Amino acid sequence: MLWILGAIVLIALWIMLKYNSFVILRNRIENAWAQIDVELKRRYDLIPNLIDAVKGYMKYEKEVLESVTNARTAAMQAKTPAASGPAEDKLTQAVHNIFAMMENYPDLKANENVLKLQEELTTTENKIAFSRQFYNDIVMRFNQSIQTFPSSLIANIFGFKAKEYFEVDQQQVKDAPKVDLSI
Repeated sequence: MLWILGAIVLIALWIMLKYNSFVILRNRIENAWAQIDVELKRRYDLIPNLIDAVKGYMKYEKEVLESVTNARTAAMQAKTPAASGPAEDKLTQAVHNIFAMMENYPDLKANENVLKLQEELTTTENKIAFSRQFYNDIVMRFNQSIQTFPSSLIANIFGFKAKEYFEVDQQQVKDAPKVDLSI
């Protein structure tokens, strides 16, 4: 009888530990997404400043500036990782197009304000990439944890569901223009 009681206590303890590990991973995912969101908002704030700084120089490139504005709006409206991935890819492509167009305007390339905005935007892009990688790593750990046996039994009982990755369109990454920002 003591063995049975001990086994029940061990099983209950294991269930509790598994449940807690799922909660911890889920909270890390939510925190990682919040960090991405912070960097995306920073990016959204920088883009209008960059557009305003280059408008006067790039009078004939109206469609490029409009495409950035439209891509920014679409990205800001995306709420889930699955929706954000493609929208952010389009925004990244549009920003790269502005950087590429700037190569045709020597005065613009020498403008201190534009250079500062480019640097801030590039730094933010790097932070977004790092945050995206961290988020996807946590999602992978969580998804593996809830999908492997016997943990999957506990995950199913308590309703833990797989999380979405924040994915990048690999073709757009390959097609991104090479931009030389040196003066």
